[in-house]
Amino acid sequence: MKQHKILYLSQSDVVSVNLGMAEIIQLLERAFDEKGHGRVEMPPKPGIHPGEGDNFIHAMPAYIPALNSAGMKWVSGFPENAKKGLPYITGLLILNDPETGIPLAVMDCEWITAMRTAAASAVAAKILARPSSAKLGILGCGVQGITNTEALNVSFPLEEVLAYDVRPEAVNNFTQTVREKLGLKVTPVQSPQEAVTGCDLVVTAGPILKKPHKTIKPGWFDKGAFASLVDFDSYWDPAAMKDADKFCTDDRKQFEYYKSVGYFQDVPPIHADLGELVARMKPGRESPDERTIACNLGVALDDMAVAPTIYHRAMEIGIGTWLPL
Repeated sequence: MKQHKILYLSQSDVVSVNLGMAEIIQLLERAFDEKGHGRVEMPPKPGIHPGEGDNFIHAMPAYIPALNSAGMKWVSGFPENAKKGLPYITGLLILNDPETGIPLAVMDCEWITAMRTAAASAVAAKILARPSSAKLGILGCGVQGITNTEALNVSFPLEEVLAYDVRPEAVNNFTQTVREKLGLKVTPVQSPQEAVTGCDLVVTAGPILKKPHKTIKPGWFDKGAFASLVDFDSYWDPAAMKDADKFCTDDRKQFEYYKSVGYFQDVPPIHADLGELVARMKPGRESPDERTIACNLGVALDDMAVAPTIYHRAMEIGIGTWLPL
């Protein structure tokens, strides 16, 4: 019997492939268009919750025939890891051969998760935000705050970023990173309202919590603004979300699953999911004054849209470690 090998890609290997944010956005647009047309298989992700609080480890499978992509991400999120000097999000992604089912690669998913989550925000914003949006408010200045700024900077003419976090060190790191990497003006602010009111684009990127802290209040969210809720509804008072004219998500079935296990207990009705928006089956922004929200959950489709490109480029440039299967 033929011996099979699997390619292991460490986090540094994945980064070395040098897949840019603009291309990741394009890959996700293709995948969500396929989803909108019913050509993707993606069950709601099951999970376990070790320890106390909001810890999770999720299994995230998806199959995208048009991208010849099948596999699963096994990903964890532990909010208290920062106190231990560890990342909040960690995990591995397995890419399978759709013709045989044999695993082709195992790769670190921390970088992939950071980039594809932000790319999904940009995909939604391109449909739901005003094209001229130039002022961005970031609440939560960790990894997702930085990558969401990078993704939105690809698609919008950003001029200023207002940065808020309860941790001063996070704001300082965000400010330095965004200024150096993207050349954007960053203004640290002292209150969360300053990062919402007056902004064209708003991203909340704190830890995902089953019980929201409801920091963002009604009346803060301007007419014509768009918000990406990377941390579910953790930052938002239910009444503030209901100020929105359109409330969207990336997957209806996944959203309903989360509601069944205790999340999203008081949110607006869903206008559309991201597949419906990208495939133009539901309207996006229809007037300059609309307030719009995308509450993307982070679905397996995002990861499996990106993984094949990383795998093929890694083989082309000869990086990674081959292991017997």
